[in-house]
Amino acid sequence: MIFDDGRQTGRAGVTTTGRRALLVAGAATGAAALVACTSSSGGGPRRPSAAELEAERVARTEAALRLRSVTAARGLLERYDATLAAHPALAPRLTALRGAVAAHAKALGEGGTTVKPTTAAASASPSASASVKPTASPAPVRVAADPRAALRELAAAERRASDGHTAALLTAPPEYARLLASVAASGAAHAYLLTEGARA
Repeated sequence: MIFDDGRQTGRAGVTTTGRRALLVAGAATGAAALVACTSSSGGGPRRPSAAELEAERVARTEAALRLRSVTAARGLLERYDATLAAHPALAPRLTALRGAVAAHAKALGEGGTTVKPTTAAASASPSASASVKPTASPAPVRVAADPRAALRELAAAERRASDGHTAALLTAPPEYARLLASVAASGAAHAYLLTEGARA
């Protein structure tokens, strides 16, 4: 194009300059959008939903329940072992019962007694990320010197464990509640057999 004052500019030059300006502007816009997307998706921890928080709360409640039940069963198993160590002559009466208690302890803990945090908020919180763990080591089991008294102690321990499993039914999920009910009934039967054995 030729202007009246003699200046000359090529149409191709104007078009090229315009294209460059558009490309620069488009690149800047794309970069800004990419930064915005990156910062919103990965710039900080994702806030957990109400459903995730509730699911984790339920899982922790169940894990704590399982831990209490397993701890009770293992404590009972330790008393059986201590009684057998103190009174080997009681083995014919106690071996089968001890085996049942060991099976109960294993079954009660099969669902797991710890929970790993699944939400970003729980992972960031030390108190929330801590697994459910036993509070303290149990004291050594003391066994009566008299065999009949030792059997009565075992019977009392069986009743306590059975009562604990029965009380846990109120808050246990359905499947675990059925297991607790079965273990509690077995414990009551053990207590009866041990009581009868103590009278013999």
